[in-house]
Amino acid sequence: MLGAILVFVSARWIARPQEPGRESSAKRSSTGKAGFEGPMNKVLLKDYDPVSNLVVAEHKPTRAKFPVIDVHVHPAGQTPQDVASLVKTMDETNVEVAVLLTGAVGQAFDRLVDLYLKPYPNRFVLFCGMDVRGRDIEAPEFPKNVAAELERCYRNGARGVGEITDKGRGFGTSSTVTGAPLPRDKRLFVDDTRLDPFWRKCAELKMAVNIHIADHPSAWQPPDKHQERTPNFQQYNQHGLDVPSHAELIARFQTMIDRHPRTTFVAVHFSNLGHDLTQLGRMLDRHRNLNVDLSARAYEFGRQPFTALAFFAKYKDRILYGSDQSVSAEMWRSWWRIIETRDEFIKGPAGWRLYGLGLPNDVLEAVYRGNARRLYDWTKPAF
Repeated sequence: MLGAILVFVSARWIARPQEPGRESSAKRSSTGKAGFEGPMNKVLLKDYDPVSNLVVAEHKPTRAKFPVIDVHVHPAGQTPQDVASLVKTMDETNVEVAVLLTGAVGQAFDRLVDLYLKPYPNRFVLFCGMDVRGRDIEAPEFPKNVAAELERCYRNGARGVGEITDKGRGFGTSSTVTGAPLPRDKRLFVDDTRLDPFWRKCAELKMAVNIHIADHPSAWQPPDKHQERTPNFQQYNQHGLDVPSHAELIARFQTMIDRHPRTTFVAVHFSNLGHDLTQLGRMLDRHRNLNVDLSARAYEFGRQPFTALAFFAKYKDRILYGSDQSVSAEMWRSWWRIIETRDEFIKGPAGWRLYGLGLPNDVLEAVYRGNARRLYDWTKPAF
């Protein structure tokens, strides 16, 4: 009798018309799993912007808990009015000093001195660049000339170098000044001995170097469905290009630091090792003259709050606050929230949710201000 009932129920189930939008509409995804045909299938990944239903505490500090030295600001203002507006925003958010990573040399640097430093000598510190403007990097006089321009910029008000960048193409472009990339074996990488006089001059003048080597490791991975960062970041992708690997660039950087223990280096963006704080810790342990800024990497330490909090506590004297974002009061306040509070599930880039670190006061003060005060040259230029 039981067998007959089971056969009858099975037959009824098989014969029942399938409901629209359910089994009859099931499709197979690229992973081979059954999908469901519905309105969300028309939402593109780039447009996906979920709203959380979590009910959690939110704290949004309007001013930093301690006065802040932002060591990674790029000058965008072009007029005295622009600069005055920037200073007002700094006042509103408790940013005491902005270190301007101009990357400029020559007349371009001198113009920024007139625009920012002379009117506001207590609010801005200017860093200059490395002079590779149209220079033949294979010329015998290249190392001497680059060091000479550094010294000239120092006399005109520069108190550091940066942001100088090598993501794999080296510093400069071409020995013939055509703009075309050099063959890889001819590029001026960070560990090239032709730059040794430059790094030595930085040490002699006590000019810290804010340096960007490599990029986020995902930039070397295929821009496909497994890519960690969204299409907004694909402009930085290096996959398949004629550049050294992420690991090679980091290794070259360490080789150079080994040769110049008297020069102070600040590797921006957590030295592009924020995804692996254990490796970054080993690098800091090995090189006592290496420091890092946390600019544009809240999405790294904000996704690993337990590991990151321990890292900040251990290396509190080696981490500097930097923003590297378009300047606004909202931008700076978003940083105070993730660094100072313990808010949860904060909306971040690429669909990620971040977690506030709630740094202790001693760590917070060192990161916000103390380390920059200790590491940078604060002597005022004599105009």
